[in-house]
Amino acid sequence: MSAWIGLPEAFVSRMRTLLGSEYESFEASYKTERQYGLRRNLLKGTQEDFLRLMPFPLEHVSWAREGYYYDAAAQPGRHVLHEAGAYYIQEPSAMAVTEVLDPKPGERILDFCAAPGGKTTQIAGRMQGQGLLVANEVNAERAKILSQNVERMGVANCVVCNERPERMAALFPAYFDRILVDAPCSGEGMFRKDEAARGEWSPENVRMCAERQALILKEADRMLRPGGILVYSTCTFSPEENEGTISAFLRSNEAYCIEKSGLEELFSPGREDWIREPAPGIEHTMRLWPHLIRGEGHYVARLRKASDFVGKEWPLSRKMCKGNGIDKKLCKLTEEFLKEELEVGDRWRSGHPGHVIRFGEQIYLIPEDMIPLAGVKVLRPGLQILAEKKNRFEPSHALAVSLSDEDTGKDTGKRKSLDKQEAETYLRGESLPCKGRKGWIVLDYEGYSLGFGKASGEQIKNHYPKGLRKSL
Repeated sequence: MSAWIGLPEAFVSRMRTLLGSEYESFEASYKTERQYGLRRNLLKGTQEDFLRLMPFPLEHVSWAREGYYYDAAAQPGRHVLHEAGAYYIQEPSAMAVTEVLDPKPGERILDFCAAPGGKTTQIAGRMQGQGLLVANEVNAERAKILSQNVERMGVANCVVCNERPERMAALFPAYFDRILVDAPCSGEGMFRKDEAARGEWSPENVRMCAERQALILKEADRMLRPGGILVYSTCTFSPEENEGTISAFLRSNEAYCIEKSGLEELFSPGREDWIREPAPGIEHTMRLWPHLIRGEGHYVARLRKASDFVGKEWPLSRKMCKGNGIDKKLCKLTEEFLKEELEVGDRWRSGHPGHVIRFGEQIYLIPEDMIPLAGVKVLRPGLQILAEKKNRFEPSHALAVSLSDEDTGKDTGKRKSLDKQEAETYLRGESLPCKGRKGWIVLDYEGYSLGFGKASGEQIKNHYPKGLRKSL
């Protein structure tokens, strides 16, 4: 191990060879404090309100319009605004990946290796609730964390799956407009911030990761429609996992070419001199180096599939959704509950297209283009709206955090703004005083919804999920 930070000697030796005279600057970056970042949630509030409310200084990240640096002493994870989904704590370099993907509202997009959800929720913000976002994670425990983060950020049009890559490819042939493969890797780019990554590294692990990345890309290809965009990213420096993986994929898939992303001037080019058979255009892929930018190590490549490639498409969305158990009576009951019990207006419904379905004992709003759920290992088929109890409905926490003050109305009796102390009391799971109101109420902090309470005339019973309760 290298004495100054505990880097593996084989890694140090390889990087010295690759970087040559630049290596000293690279090594020096490991002796400096890493950069901390957070990303504003584009689904909630305005940029002006966000910047006004943030209780600590922020500095803009140049390659992500919603990204900001913060000082580590700020501890943004221990603030009401974090629990309300106003922002997501994310390493600054990682934000560049979604910028390269460039998701658009109304598209079908897959985040193939999605946990813990940073890039998924960034994609969701760019989609603005329109279209279908599928987030898949093969590890069941990590998929649960992914689902929780999707919910906290108020994402309505995301389906969270827990499937093997080959199973996903069989379910979604030639289906997506854009696919992100943020591939499992050896994690060399995270050595400065993650001691565990340094301890787990080995040359054998690098080779194993490269083999796994090739298999994942093979399945991703099966799911991308002709003319679609595939973005590949890692958080490692290894040429074998970066330029090598992409070049090998392109040699076996003539339908693809490397595209420029528009961020090339901000980052370093891919290194064709570090691999034996570089693909044409490999210099247009990008490397993010910790000694050259304010962020950790990443690699990003944007590929386009030829539009004349012959692939199989699924039938029209109406036919697909027909198999998802749509119940007209259930739809009507749900609409009535939203309007009569919560005073949720047409504005929210028009901004959240989809179909109401029963999924177990829960009522979900499923995105319009989602395939039939039968046979799909799904953790979250869309936005949970209601829980079905004995002869009654209860609104879900996921619904609450998806509602803005305009959706429920600032001046109705169905929304109550809390000050910071009251909000912290609510997040601990305690009841709140409230005179003269009855029924379900959305509780918010500075316009950001926190969750539901139920007023009984004298107090508001706390319905913040027990598993989320905490003292800040």
